[in-house]
Amino acid sequence: MRWFWIDRFTEFVRGRRAVAIKGIAMCEEQLDGYTPGFPVMPASLMIEGMAQTAGLLIGEMEGFAQRVVLAKIGKAVFHRPAMPGETLRYEATIADVKGDGALASVTGHIGDELVAEVDLMFAFLDERFPSGPLFEPVDFVAMLRAFHMYDVGRTADGQPLELPQFYADAERAAQAEYEPVGSPVRPPNGAPGH
Repeated sequence: MRWFWIDRFTEFVRGRRAVAIKGIAMCEEQLDGYTPGFPVMPASLMIEGMAQTAGLLIGEMEGFAQRVVLAKIGKAVFHRPAMPGETLRYEATIADVKGDGALASVTGHIGDELVAEVDLMFAFLDERFPSGPLFEPVDFVAMLRAFHMYDVGRTADGQPLELPQFYADAERAAQAEYEPVGSPVRPPNGAPGH
């Protein structure tokens, strides 16, 4: 099972706000056995989706140069469970940014109904921790693209977000590995080409 608890962004404004949605389906593995006979989205996974929404918002502020991790849940209030067939909408805003981390407030909605509220603290990993990216760059870019971050993302002045150069280079290198420049595209299973 992939550990993604959002499906896509519908809004993303650098350093300010992000809105992501998560459709809940009866076929999802996490609903099995959590509350037998009453399938609901586990609250802990709602928090994880809220943390992913806010964490990506915080990380993108500096082109993902900071390694951002969830450090603490300051408050978590759930007003009702989220059920299969419903769509959760997470709205994250950055409350404060300091040298060692950031605070975000995130709400969860189903339609116009407020169903959850959390305050999250994120830490920026420093030299005390092993260096290097937290995620394989090509996989990370694929995730961001699948979330439509760069389709809807804007800077504070309304300009489209651009993929940071480090990640753009990694994506290009991976594409070149699979589609060498100048080589014909091969059809699958040895079928004749066009």
